[in-house]
Amino acid sequence: MDLAFFAVEWLGKPLWMWLAFVGIVIALLTFDLGVLHKENRPIEVRESLVLSAVYIGLGLAFGGWVWWYLGPEPGMNYLTGFVVEKTLALDNVFVIALIFSFFAVPAQYQHRVLFWGILGVIVLRAIMIGLGATLVAQFGWVLYLFAAFLIVTGIKMLLLGDKPPALADNALVAFMRRRFNVTDEHHGERFFVREPHPVSGKPVWFITPLFMALILIEIADVIFAVDSVPAIFAITTDPFIVYTSNIFAILGLRALYFALAAVIERFRYLKPALAVVLIFIGSKIFVADLLGLEKFPAAISLGVTFGIIAAGVIWSLIKTRHSGSSVLVGESTDAR
Repeated sequence: MDLAFFAVEWLGKPLWMWLAFVGIVIALLTFDLGVLHKENRPIEVRESLVLSAVYIGLGLAFGGWVWWYLGPEPGMNYLTGFVVEKTLALDNVFVIALIFSFFAVPAQYQHRVLFWGILGVIVLRAIMIGLGATLVAQFGWVLYLFAAFLIVTGIKMLLLGDKPPALADNALVAFMRRRFNVTDEHHGERFFVREPHPVSGKPVWFITPLFMALILIEIADVIFAVDSVPAIFAITTDPFIVYTSNIFAILGLRALYFALAAVIERFRYLKPALAVVLIFIGSKIFVADLLGLEKFPAAISLGVTFGIIAAGVIWSLIKTRHSGSSVLVGESTDAR
């Protein structure tokens, strides 16, 4: 094969850069499932923290490479996107814990659901970011819509707070139960089972609660991406920086889930900090125009974003230091 093929630009970057990133992700996921978690077992907090630290280290190392190879500004934009996506995704941890609790997913199978969930995230984020990049490239004013959306979302978060989803009344759960054969009990690690139909007695395929949990986790990620994708585009419009920072942040968060799910209540004051971050990221586009700047300085953007999030984390830990956690991994609140 002609090596010039790998130098062809795709979405603003040489094809070899995209292939190298995809290769890294595939290698990480293969090592995760094929070596570290070949057998279904509960993930201990210590293992979760170690694995998460590895993923965060790899994500930061990739950011260091971006800084070295593409320059300081792309490097700072990557780090800003990485920090924002990682923090925004913390809300997803709480929702995932509720989903696992609602479907009473055994602890030893939760990693399996999260693993297959991340594969869906990689594809769905690629589609959403590709569409976003196309819209921004063709219609520059779309970026201002993204910015306005972030400001409105941040204000709503500050004023209205957040309510946990009521899964018992979830329309998607009701639709799946109505349109598909669904088992009442788990069948180990299986997403589908073949059993006799309760009426005809003929063997038919059923979906298990484990598969329903996977579908709800994928839908939850799409909902959260509605916030996170515009946020990263408000930081940079480079599709490579947008996608790589998103995926590295999500990879690490899935590993950290088992440690965070038990102590998520300790970060209850992080929500206002996230709201302020969204308002800041959205408003800096308009501020840059008012000041006659081509772009808002990447260093200031990174510093302010990190400072706001750090303040939210520190304040949460101080205010909740005497409280316990109310979220337990795998605790059931309802029979399926």
